Amino acid sequence: MRPQLSEIDHLLRSLGFATALPSTDSTKRSDASEAANRSGTSLSRENSERIDAAGQSQRRPAAELLSGRYLPLAPDTLQQTGLTLSEVSDLILKSLASRGVETGFLIARQVGIKFPLVESILRQLKMDRYVAYKTSMAGGDYLYELTDLGRERARLLSNQCSYFGSTPVPLDQYIESVNAQSIMRRRPTLNEIRRAFADLELGERMISNIGQAIHSGRGMFLFGAPGNGKTSMAERVTRAYGDTIWIPRCLIASGEILRLYDPNRHKLVASAETDPDFIDGRWVQIERPTIVAGGELRMEHLEITYVRGSGIGEAPLQLKSNCGTLLIDDFGRQRMGTDELLNRWIVPLEQRHDFLHLESGRTIQVPFDQLIIFSSNIEPRDLVDDAFLRRIPYKIEVKDPTAEEFRKLFVQVAERMELEEADAIVDHLIDTHYRAAGRPFRYCHPRDLLRQVENRCTLHDLPRVITTEALEQVVENYFSLM
Repeated sequence: MRPQLSEIDHLLRSLGFATALPSTDSTKRSDASEAANRSGTSLSRENSERIDAAGQSQRRPAAELLSGRYLPLAPDTLQQTGLTLSEVSDLILKSLASRGVETGFLIARQVGIKFPLVESILRQLKMDRYVAYKTSMAGGDYLYELTDLGRERARLLSNQCSYFGSTPVPLDQYIESVNAQSIMRRRPTLNEIRRAFADLELGERMISNIGQAIHSGRGMFLFGAPGNGKTSMAERVTRAYGDTIWIPRCLIASGEILRLYDPNRHKLVASAETDPDFIDGRWVQIERPTIVAGGELRMEHLEITYVRGSGIGEAPLQLKSNCGTLLIDDFGRQRMGTDELLNRWIVPLEQRHDFLHLESGRTIQVPFDQLIIFSSNIEPRDLVDDAFLRRIPYKIEVKDPTAEEFRKLFVQVAERMELEEADAIVDHLIDTHYRAAGRPFRYCHPRDLLRQVENRCTLHDLPRVITTEALEQVVENYFSLM
């Protein structure tokens, strides 16, 4: 087999096509290509074998820190991907089955691995008669299609697991990335924390309390009357970190694929480095996540969920929030009991790791690296026991604003909404509808009342002026059942 391969290589090089993979010496083949060429065996005999790169120097590690930033580097060898030859080959076959025909370059983009490495695997698949060249392309590339044997194998593989996207990242590499990007390694300065909450009216004492909880990295309990901005405060905590992280699109653990990147919960960085020759295409750069779970939270959201018949698992909320914050909003109103939730997390909060159960029945250990924020209208001692409260060291009460704070916020919101107001109007509102009525101030009231004033002005085509008549009407509407 080896003389035949050498003859093919010699012919391709004579025609100007590239056949070698990059390595420490550009004139040598890479580990993966050499191993594939030496073996001459079919993929079915290599399903559980890893490419042996012993004695070969790696050009660079799988990731590195540049200026303190974690960067997942594009692997040069199959060994650096952490995957077996069959794992990558099976994914390529399923990808080709979904596309019909595709160039090697675009297949490489699809699976997130460098083209030279994918080209080497495609050559092995051709030798095993799973793929065929449909036509040649510029730059030494080909248009590939599946053979009948390849289509049958792809069908069998899809029945086991329908996933055919980006090549998964092994769990151990993901754990290394979480350790490198952990929130425990990032302690925002007081000025950074102030900037994160600049659009909220918070006193210095509150800023200090929240800042200390952020520095602890162990979570906080925000409690107080509804309408005072607990959720708004919690959602701004991640802004204080002010940086981005890299996460894999999906993971592989004990042979099972778990989707980690969630476009509905993770925000991609538009200016992310995407050079496939430098950055590993299996990873995406996102803003540090802020995952919010409210009254809809159930126990299954904290475990791996599987799409029936697909063989694909969806990562739980705590895994998606690693290196960021996880907000449990309206704590105490979830569909699951508070004791059930607390018992599920009492060990992870202490040990900083969690255990998840795979579909096969195996258990894996994963990082539990996020700032957990519980937000509730109920006092903590009425919800949980002392053992759990000890693991959430910061219990911060969000109190009602004073009359002066309410006045200042009302004026600021009116200016932002371009509504003209007078001091007498605010005095009338405070004296008549708060003090005389015995009604507590809430931080949300200025925004809610002024939105109704704005709606009244636009509906009746009135000047954007806050009049006594307008204020009386919106107060009647807003507080009619309060």
